[in-house]
Amino acid sequence: MNTPARYVAGIHSVRAALKHGDGQVERVWFDARRNDRRLGQLLSVVRKQNIELLATDKAELGRLAQGSQHQGIVAQVRMAAAQNEDALDALLQQLQEPPFLLVLDGVQDPHNLGACLRTADAAGIHAVIAPRDRAVGLTPVACKVASGAAESVPFIQVTNLARTLRQLRNACNLWVVGLAGESDQSLYQTDLKGPLVVVMGGEEKGIRRLVREQCDVLVSLPMKGVVESLNVSVATGISLFEAVRQRNS
Repeated sequence: MNTPARYVAGIHSVRAALKHGDGQVERVWFDARRNDRRLGQLLSVVRKQNIELLATDKAELGRLAQGSQHQGIVAQVRMAAAQNEDALDALLQQLQEPPFLLVLDGVQDPHNLGACLRTADAAGIHAVIAPRDRAVGLTPVACKVASGAAESVPFIQVTNLARTLRQLRNACNLWVVGLAGESDQSLYQTDLKGPLVVVMGGEEKGIRRLVREQCDVLVSLPMKGVVESLNVSVATGISLFEAVRQRNS
């Protein structure tokens, strides 16, 4: 079965796909009438990687980009594929540093998943883990929002998330920290420096009960205004980079 393809538009997005796509870029279209330095540099990278390069016009690029700003370039990229529990085990065995994992329990909006993947890449997360059912996967929208992170960060889908967390705690001595708005313990009062799993809940229900039971501690973000909660991708960014701050201090 052939891997489904998607289209990546714009200089930044195409550059990210070339850098992190691990051979996933199949062909590239460019505006033959456009002559600027950034585009020229990117086309040189495409040629060095022996990727099929096709000259075209703005109209065709607009059609391929499907409304996105293409900046004179569009790439066809094989969609990233989710991995399974075996891939997670292999990844953990190969790590030369304390594991740093993100769990998304029931995130259903592909925009949120894409944003979380992008943040995970920036924070140095080794893998993002999600349930196989009742959660969004690597859809074209999620991959597009991720801006290359869907290819650079392993995305692991598991059959039983609570069981996977229990195995991680027992086998790898991982500290599991879940974000829950009702917790009295602040994220900033929590040690995030060792082998770590950060667990984020879905958009409406948060972390499910069985998954909560596998968390070593539940923490919250201090909210000073009238808003009771943050978007899951925003809360993920805050949580991961607090861990980055502590781990780099």
